[in-house]
Order: sequence, then structure tokens, then C-alpha cells
Amino acid sequence: MKRSRSKQETSLEELLVREAQNSRERADKLPPGTERDALLEKARQADTAAHMIEWINSPGLQPPE
Repeated sequence: MKRSRSKQETSLEELLVREAQNSRERADKLPPGTERDALLEKARQADTAAHMIEWINSPGLQPPE
């Protein structure tokens, strides 16, 4: 059985940045509380992951000696 494969059009970094923005926008519409805090935490995690991907893919990254 063959799997159908599709090419990813959006990078993971772009998806994470978009997810962080969406989470922040949704959190801004909510009153203070656990749901709002969870959305802000999700946004922070997505930002951190996007920055890590950017760092890993940077040309200045050197392997450990």
C-alpha cells in the first residue's frame, strides 16, 4: 500500500509563529483566568520553539568540539 505524500508549503517556524499570534489574540478577548493563562502559556511555548528552530537553522551554529 502506497502512502500519498504532500509537500509541506509552510515551514514549522511559520506555523509556530502563527499559532503564537492566534493564541495571543484569543487570550486578549478573554477575562483574566485559567483559560487565558493557558493560551498565553501556549503562545510563549510556540515562540520559544520558533526561536529554537531559527537558532538550529542559523548558519553560525557550530557543532560542539
